[in-house]
Amino acid sequence: MFRGAITALVTPFKNEKVDEAALRDLIEFQIANGIDGLVPCGTTGESPTLSHDEHDRVIEITIDAVKKRAPVIAGTGSNSTAEALRLTRHAYEAGADGALIACPYYNKPTQEGLYRHFSLIAKSVPFPIVPYNIPGRTGVNMSPELIARLAKIDNIVGIKEASGSLKQMNDVLDLCGPEFDVLSGDDGFTLPLMAIGGKGVISVASNVVPADMSAMVDAAEAGDFAGARALHKKMSPLFDVLFIEVNPIPVKAALALMGRITAEYRLPLCPMAPANLEKLRKALADYGLIS
Repeated sequence: MFRGAITALVTPFKNEKVDEAALRDLIEFQIANGIDGLVPCGTTGESPTLSHDEHDRVIEITIDAVKKRAPVIAGTGSNSTAEALRLTRHAYEAGADGALIACPYYNKPTQEGLYRHFSLIAKSVPFPIVPYNIPGRTGVNMSPELIARLAKIDNIVGIKEASGSLKQMNDVLDLCGPEFDVLSGDDGFTLPLMAIGGKGVISVASNVVPADMSAMVDAAEAGDFAGARALHKKMSPLFDVLFIEVNPIPVKAALALMGRITAEYRLPLCPMAPANLEKLRKALADYGLIS
């Protein structure tokens, strides 16, 4: 159901508020460059620091701006099942095409607790659900067996996999079958994952280079792995520098250097260290994104 290069959108701020005009401009930039989907209010969108009203509004703006030109998969995760359910219901009622739901963080639930969390939301909201496995941020890994169990629920249609283990991704593919969408949660894992049957990526780097990310994924999907490898190698320096500090600090700084947003964050996130900012500036200049 969900495939290709899907951008985990940043949330631009200006004067401590969501910059709605900049958000709409970013969406147009993404659509014009062939992106296959958009995720507002994920980790890259600084969802932990958005108020509930802001969270709802960012999703509504994205749906309105996209106008069905690409799927909108709303980030609706929380460490409270009740809160995640409310956010997911709102996304459904607002007209999103699906929801990306990160594992509950900090509470470190058991595998059974994770199953109950995702299954309750999926059975309560009748649209496509994509769990997000990112143990580096949540403190808990979704096992391949758990993911296979969830895949039996009709509207749990895929997984965003950021475990960092290609073996785990392969096990998920084997257990869940080809109809289940396994999407990379790490830009650098996109090509290896697609080589073994993955469907694409929910990407940070595509905020900056949507056309190249889309072209790489399309090439891999078409079996042109030589072309896909060339694009992977071209983008690899960006993959590295965009994670030189915690996401989304570098990608927002990159977009600011490109003149697309204001480099504004909400604590506990803060501007990049000057030395890292210079490394980022050089990488963008080497890529031809800034002069």
